[in-house]
Amino acid sequence: MGPKAKKSGRKKRKITKAERLKQLQEEEERRQKEEEEARVKYEKEEMERLEIQRIEKEKWQQLEAKDLERRNEELEELYLLEGCFPEAEKLKRDTRLLSQWKHYIQCDGSPDPSKSPEINTFISLWKEETNETLEEVIAKSKLVLNQASTLADLDSGNMEKVIQDENVTLYVWANLKKNPRYKSVRFSETQIGFEIPRILATSDIALRLLHTHYDHVTPLRPVPTSLQEHTATVTHFVKDEVQNEEAAISRELQEEGKQRENESNSVQEEETKFEEEGDSEVQMSFVQEEPEATKFELEMKLLSETVLSAQLLLIENANEKPCFFEDNEVDLCQFTTLGGVYHLDTLELPPQCKPMKGWMIVEILKEGLQKYIYPPETTEDVETENAFPPIEVTLEVQKNVIFFEDPMVARWDAEGKHWQTDGISNVSYKSEERLITFSLETFGPVTLIQDSHINMPFQSWELRPLDVNKVLLTVTTVFTEIQIQIKENLCMLASIKLNNKKHSSILEGKWMTPISFICTLKEAGLNIFPSGHSHFYVVINYKDPLVEMKAYRQLALLSSAFAFGWSKWNIVCNSKKVIVKLKEHLTEEPTQKPNWTLLMFSGDRAQRLKINEDSEAFSEALQEETEFHSTLYHMVKDFASKKAMEKIRSSNCQVIDSVCYMLLSTRLLSYS
Repeated sequence: MGPKAKKSGRKKRKITKAERLKQLQEEEERRQKEEEEARVKYEKEEMERLEIQRIEKEKWQQLEAKDLERRNEELEELYLLEGCFPEAEKLKRDTRLLSQWKHYIQCDGSPDPSKSPEINTFISLWKEETNETLEEVIAKSKLVLNQASTLADLDSGNMEKVIQDENVTLYVWANLKKNPRYKSVRFSETQIGFEIPRILATSDIALRLLHTHYDHVTPLRPVPTSLQEHTATVTHFVKDEVQNEEAAISRELQEEGKQRENESNSVQEEETKFEEEGDSEVQMSFVQEEPEATKFELEMKLLSETVLSAQLLLIENANEKPCFFEDNEVDLCQFTTLGGVYHLDTLELPPQCKPMKGWMIVEILKEGLQKYIYPPETTEDVETENAFPPIEVTLEVQKNVIFFEDPMVARWDAEGKHWQTDGISNVSYKSEERLITFSLETFGPVTLIQDSHINMPFQSWELRPLDVNKVLLTVTTVFTEIQIQIKENLCMLASIKLNNKKHSSILEGKWMTPISFICTLKEAGLNIFPSGHSHFYVVINYKDPLVEMKAYRQLALLSSAFAFGWSKWNIVCNSKKVIVKLKEHLTEEPTQKPNWTLLMFSGDRAQRLKINEDSEAFSEALQEETEFHSTLYHMVKDFASKKAMEKIRSSNCQVIDSVCYMLLSTRLLSYS
């Protein structure tokens, strides 16, 4: 064997203990140095942060102090501006009194629809009226002699008749021939009709369909106990406010008389009077500042408080559900009837007139028309269970009503006094033809229902001025976009869009008072007005009622010169604050790319926000170079043009009141 090869490379030197200790010491020194540098840096940053925080806090405190210093002045100016609400209420009251006076001096015997006793008296006298003129008797005689046989169809031999006016449509079909092959009933020039079973096709019957375009059946339902309590609370509140107002005015007149007798004790008497009424601190200050307040001024102050309380009551939610409903019973807090009521009846065919030697002989029944019970109450002689199958009914949906989903059908339970959905099957709806077909086990009143909250919550909204003393409110939902014009004490449906396409409606262009307008829109299926129980059926963005009410009042005050709109940040902030976007708007045409400003309002403080709609995160940081204010009016006053502020101060009180009422009725800040 040869010699072994030598290993290449040098052998690695082993680190000594001293070197190891030195290395560890250096590392420790480096670590301590880094920690010291980090500590110094942290302390410096912390000091800078605390300094910034101190400066910000000091600045915040200065802004709060400044806001507090001018709060009374701003609230007094707001109080004067909000005098438009009692002024508008007084105008409405005067209008009502004038209307009542005009009705009184007409002396035409017609009742005042606002007074229940007059309506009841009118109906009672109408029922008791038996004296008829000869012309009326002859007209009724002609009606009796004109029986079904004279209206028989040449093809089928049966009779059909359609009588219609703007409120009622009557369809009548009489089975004169009793031919089992004629089981399909269709009224001429319509698709409305029935598919009747063989047993009815061979019976002496008449079918009557009375379509009342209004719903007079639902009010027959007993009001649930909790709902009665809520209604009673509202009624008592209104009565108490009116009585308080009248009593206060009466007391003021008495005080004026005392003041003439003893001028020196007038202030003390006024203070005592207001202490007895309660809330003495505020009311005493009012008297002390204006010891010579006139009756008109006192009336306006009390009326202002009444209006404020009534507006707050509009948006306060009920704490409990109105009632519990039995199986198949329609929850009328969740659903609403649309398109009126269809009264379906089977009648026994009365005796027909017969010609005899030039005479027409007819047997007149003293008891009048009798109902034909189907299915009969006793079915002992019937061998099969299917002897009385359901009747197939085809109805035409009223043209003025909008259904956003297929309508549901309900029938009236005369015994329980409510609508229910059992006994109805095979429901199908053709939206293009506006025809609904269903099978009905028993005859009686039926109606179509839709979810009252189908358009809630709203997707967005916008309020912007148009011409002088005219405002446009736009509400966008999942199914529709509704535009409402407001002027003076009137509202008008400007346009409707369904699936981004314009939809024509007979309501467009018709000016109505706000309450009538809201009722009309609801009856047309355009319900964007939450009730006191809607929050049980809709996921809402709850806001404190007092904050919400104050916001609506102040938005209405500014609506003549500023456009407001929905902000996505409104749902992020807490219930004690609301956020809206706004911009000055002095032209009728909308701006293509508006530069919106975000405002946050808590009822007693308004501020501009640093963020905008496109910001990634929410922040309550104040916009640079801006301040706090007690009202939205004074907030926009900081950056609004002179022309805009002049337009606001010269706005019509009735327009402001109507805008506020629509905002309170739609509750856009909670239901968007």
